[in-house]
Amino acid sequence: MLRTLSIRDFVIVDSIELEFSAGFTVFTGETGAGKSILIDALTLALGGRGDASVVREGAAKADITADFSPSAQAAEWLQAHEFAVEEGGALLRRVIDNAGRSKAYINGVAATAAQLRELGDLLVDIHGQHAHQSLMKADAQRALLDGQAGADTRAVAAAYKAWRAVARQLEEFETNAANVLYERERLEWQVNELEKLAVKPGEWAEVTNEQSRLSHAASLLEGAQEALTMLSEAEEHPIISQLSSLNQKLGKLAAVDTGLQAVVDLIEPARIQLQEAVYAINDYLDRVDLDPERLRAVESRMEAIHSAARKFRVTEEELPEEHAKQAERLAQLADASDIEGLRKQEQKLKDAYLDMAKKLSTVRARAGRQLADAVTKAMQELSMTGGRFDIALNPCEPSVHGVEQVEFLVAGHAGVAARPLAKVASGGELARISLAISVITSKAATTPTLIFDEVDSGIGGAVAEVVGRLLRRLGQERQVLCVTHLPQVASQGGQHFQVAKRTLPNGKTASRIDVLDAGARVEEVARMLGGLEITATTRQHARELLAS
Repeated sequence: MLRTLSIRDFVIVDSIELEFSAGFTVFTGETGAGKSILIDALTLALGGRGDASVVREGAAKADITADFSPSAQAAEWLQAHEFAVEEGGALLRRVIDNAGRSKAYINGVAATAAQLRELGDLLVDIHGQHAHQSLMKADAQRALLDGQAGADTRAVAAAYKAWRAVARQLEEFETNAANVLYERERLEWQVNELEKLAVKPGEWAEVTNEQSRLSHAASLLEGAQEALTMLSEAEEHPIISQLSSLNQKLGKLAAVDTGLQAVVDLIEPARIQLQEAVYAINDYLDRVDLDPERLRAVESRMEAIHSAARKFRVTEEELPEEHAKQAERLAQLADASDIEGLRKQEQKLKDAYLDMAKKLSTVRARAGRQLADAVTKAMQELSMTGGRFDIALNPCEPSVHGVEQVEFLVAGHAGVAARPLAKVASGGELARISLAISVITSKAATTPTLIFDEVDSGIGGAVAEVVGRLLRRLGQERQVLCVTHLPQVASQGGQHFQVAKRTLPNGKTASRIDVLDAGARVEEVARMLGGLEITATTRQHARELLAS
């Protein structure tokens, strides 16, 4: 659950530190006070998009930190991505400066916004005030049902793509057999050429090095012999002999004056190193030889490789990779030319896809019935007596999403046929149905913290009281945070924050947020009930709401 939220210099917030408890928490305040700004700040800490416009005017940067006690899934994610778990927590931080540059941190370690989003999805589920609008879209309806069903749609999508890839290959061969045959012959010639040449990975570097050595063999031999002569084989005064003689003389002098011993100690290692160099040069001379035939063979190999690279329009180093690519393409065309084999493969992949799609349909049908029953039951509580919610699975052409389209249907009253949600639900009904679906599907999810940002817009009266009770019941299972303008919902909260505007000494406006005690809650709920003029009657009504 969310434990603390720290906000610095974000929009109209200068500095706020909030501590949260489990259960159902509500945020209330006048319009424009900054209630939803808190949700926006948390969204930013969870990896949402942000730019310089979120930085409070006159500030250098906006800084948001959210501290969570992570779920088991989030803890596993932290360990898998090597973010140390600090005191059993997940600390997400986002900093955006007034130039629009963004930095992200997880448990004090630099992270990416994508990593914040990935971890955030395991910690928080946010239902925005316009969430009901997405219910009008077929893709959103399908995704919601699949999520409720726990369906693995990725396997169906992969099976569909594999089937369609072979089907397209078959279609291409059947409609363009002549071109495929020509392409196969061309590839056979190219692969044959490359197989004859048989260039190995790294061979070009090896032959160029060998060619350089062989072509300079004479100068290498001459230089090495000259060095050997100067060091040890010169008729007059080879260097090593001179050093030995010098060392003997200085050794005798050092016996007279020990101050020269340090010089002797320096010269002797030099003589030893030069002697080692003589041994190394002798060994080199034994190995290096003038080999004109080998040089011609190496240069011929270089010319063949260079010519092939020019022919295939690649570099010499890329020839082995080009060979592998052409061979793979040839193998594909060889498979394609076996039209009967290709047809059998296409049918096999199609059958596999249809089998998986059928299982997905079964899972969807079962989950659809359960979700429809639960939403229908909730509709009765939300003053839609006699109303009914259905989920239709309409057959369609096979696709990555299966063999049916998911469509939400609703009957607003008893005795009428259910019709598509987008066509029959009014704004108020849609808001209530959306809230019911959000609450019901959230129960099946594993996300520990749920946030509802004014999802109760468009409802009121007794329905609002039912909504508040739904959210409070959900708060018994999860941590629920709700931004609301309804006193009936606010009164159900176990923790109550009030958001208000205040004027700073410099004349600028900033948001203030306070945790309300019992007396302050009465005043706030009374304000929500009666507006600016709070009377004894509205206070009494507020006490009754809170008591209930």
